[in-house]
Amino acid sequence: MRIQVVRTGGFAGIERRAEVDTSDLPDRDEWRALALRALEPGPPGPGADGVRDGFSYRITVDGRTVSCRDPHLSDAQRALVSRVLKEGA
Repeated sequence: MRIQVVRTGGFAGIERRAEVDTSDLPDRDEWRALALRALEPGPPGPGADGVRDGFSYRITVDGRTVSCRDPHLSDAQRALVSRVLKEGA
């Protein structure tokens, strides 16, 4: 499974990209479960456009993409973004 995360926005407006290929990882089943949950829409809320100087994310899992913005990420989206940006750097 190939997971890509693109983070844009923030105060400086710098784009950050990372990618993880889970095919050969020993914990690939955990990655898969988290990635599939992250493809579900985040929680709805007021100001769905996000917050000023917040981050926007594009999460792509094997060609399926979901977009979300701070602070309207699901727990799964937040966890996956964090993990991919850390390990896929």
